[in-house]
Amino acid sequence: VQLQASGGGLVQAGGSLRLSCVASGRTFSTYGMGWFRQAPGKDREFVAGISRSAGSTGYTDSVKGRFTISRDNAKNMVYLQMNSLKPEDTAVYYCAQSKVGGYISSPNLYAYWGQGTLVTVSS
Repeated sequence: VQLQASGGGLVQAGGSLRLSCVASGRTFSTYGMGWFRQAPGKDREFVAGISRSAGSTGYTDSVKGRFTISRDNAKNMVYLQMNSLKPEDTAVYYCAQSKVGGYISSPNLYAYWGQGTLVTVSS
């Protein structure tokens, strides 16, 4: 399984970015997907997750109302639309594929990870 994340970059506070992740190697629609992030000196944290059929989504409290996760099973893609970005959102963002059909906030229950894409939000 390979996951390829893209869409990161430098943006001013208040701006928007859309991250994309394409998956290959196993039936994409069988598994939940998640986005995580890791800032310098900090642990990797759950950002958003989506179940295999997109019927269920979840977010960490700090991004609720600003970020939206979505997926297109026909294209093997998962997206993270990030609006109203803040400097504290600066991190490397990773997409990951769950071991099950739902999404989970624990990184230990994700089987595969992308390489990460850097998001930098300037104040």
